[in-house]
Parts: sequence; structure tokens; C-alpha cells
Amino acid sequence: MTPTRWKPAVTVAAVIEQGGRFLLVEEDTSEGVRWNQPAGHLEPGESLLDAVARETLEESAHPFVAEGLLGIYLAEGDTTFLRFAFVGTVGQPLAQPLDAGIRRAFWASADEVRAHPERHRSDFVMRCIDDYLRARQLRRPWLPLEALAYLGPDAASRVDSVTLTSKARTQS
Repeated sequence: MTPTRWKPAVTVAAVIEQGGRFLLVEEDTSEGVRWNQPAGHLEPGESLLDAVARETLEESAHPFVAEGLLGIYLAEGDTTFLRFAFVGTVGQPLAQPLDAGIRRAFWASADEVRAHPERHRSDFVMRCIDDYLRARQLRRPWLPLEALAYLGPDAASRVDSVTLTSKARTQS
């Protein structure tokens, strides 16, 4: 019997602070209207950096430039999520519609976000803001973007091929 392979949902998020306020989106969810950082799922053939830039633009209309990796977060439940949270800057919003389900993009202070936990899409929202503020307070640098490698869509087949070849050698 072949064991079921565990596959977490990979997501990206942009943590953007300007003048003590964080960029958030208000979105419709199955639990009602919730707040989140601009965030979404990694799509096939897409790098993490391309995904976070795309999601931020689609959900907030702001072009996003990543400056570093804030952290990697794992949350298990009915669906397991693996979130890559990036810090960076945004340009002025472009004149374009927001993604379906996104009501608006807005700026809020950490205290305003903290005062409304019932509006958070997930525990990731406040955790990422707190981690950002803690890193700033400690003057800790962001994890460098060079630590991320995108090997392209064919890399997985090359890795699977090497893995299968290695297994065959050890079994003979």
C-alpha cells in the first residue's frame, strides 16, 4: 500500500509598513468579512517572489517590491498551510479592480489590528505584524531573498529522477 503524501498549501503574504501603519485587505470568506495581509496561494510554475508580487497587486492594486523574508509559518488543521511572509515596499495604487472577494485595501496600525482579533483571517495576521515589529525593535535584518531558489518547473522531475535512481542503487 502506498502511503498518502502530505501536501501543505503553500501561500505567500506581504507585510508592508509605512509610517507605523500596515497594509491590509478586507475580504469575504466563508466565515464572513475578514482582514488579512495581501496574500494568496503559490501557483504552478511561479516563484515565491513572483507570487507575492502578483497577490499584492491583485488584492491591493499596489505594486510590491520584496526586500526580505520575514518568516516561514506552518499551521496545521483541516488544511495545512505553509506561509512565506515577505517584507517590502509598495508603490502608489494602480487604477485597477481588486481580486474577486476583496472589498478594499486599507492601512491600520498594529494596535488597531490587535484590537479586532475577531476580524483576522487567521492567526498569521497578527503573528506576522508582531514578528515584523520585534525584528525592527531588535534591529534584526530580514532573511535575504538570495536564500530562496527557484529552479523552474522541470526541477521536480530531475529531483524525482535522482531520488528514484538513488533508491534503485541502494536496493540492488
